[in-house]
Amino acid sequence: MGSMPGEDAREAARIVTGSLPALPYLPELPARGPGADMTGRSLGLLAELYAHLEPSGWRISDRPGRDTRRAWSWLREDLDALEEFTQGFEGALKVSAVGPWTLAASLERRNGEAMLGDGGARRDLAASLAEGLRGHLAEVRRRVPGARVVLQLDEPSLPAVLRGRVRTASGYRSHGAVDAAVVEESLRDLFTVAGQDPVVVHCCAPGVPFGLLRRAGAAAVSFDAALITERDDDAVGEAVEGGTALFAGVVPGVGVTPAELSDPAASVGGVRRLWRRLGLSPELLARAVTVTPACGLAGASPAYARAALEHCVRAARSLADTPE
Repeated sequence: MGSMPGEDAREAARIVTGSLPALPYLPELPARGPGADMTGRSLGLLAELYAHLEPSGWRISDRPGRDTRRAWSWLREDLDALEEFTQGFEGALKVSAVGPWTLAASLERRNGEAMLGDGGARRDLAASLAEGLRGHLAEVRRRVPGARVVLQLDEPSLPAVLRGRVRTASGYRSHGAVDAAVVEESLRDLFTVAGQDPVVVHCCAPGVPFGLLRRAGAAAVSFDAALITERDDDAVGEAVEGGTALFAGVVPGVGVTPAELSDPAASVGGVRRLWRRLGLSPELLARAVTVTPACGLAGASPAYARAALEHCVRAARSLADTPE
């Protein structure tokens, strides 16, 4: 979904562009350390807001320090590698950033509490992220002029934000639930930074708010298919019927070997069963669903990461086949 194993930006870009010719992406390499992970990279994108690493996590800073400069440096290295392997490329190209609500739940104010607990701080953070993303997307388009950039916002903490389950610094209580209308409006505003290009929201936690994301204008919702239950059926069906695409995470990120990825049709069996429960047209399946790993591949071996991406392609092709 974004992360890859190892520390070699050129090798990661080579694998991604070679394995996923229809939808390559800008890899994250968290093994390099803080600032290369999804949160650190996204904090490095902020406009006129800076962060540094404390033992408790990332905290707001007055000025860019070593941690911010390291995040900037690694992002430049990653963009250089991507540019090298996308010469002459034309098509969809995905870039990822942590969304405003997960970022607000992760980033501490100076008093050690999450920015999530302060409405003004949340608005400042969202505005800074929006401005930073505009610049980042413009830079990607400049480096890969033939690309249609797909923006993926990672929001694993969104269900917890909506349900009031983000713990405070003390751990003895939780931040209050944020009103769904406030979350929806903030996401709708942020989506405008992509212009005419699509935005995907990735949430690999239980309780994905499909309806909220559809109303906010997400072109696609990305999720771990193993966490979807029949309770989600109505929301998923309404999203698809409303034109929202699904990025179904069906290939394990860790825990299996390349040899175990031998049956592409079996990998998407759960997606077919979901489709039958929803009563949706089989002809729509291959157009509405993109097959992905369940989450990032940072914890996998390089061999497995390559095999998982290639397996996603084979599994996606199998969706176009007429089921037995």
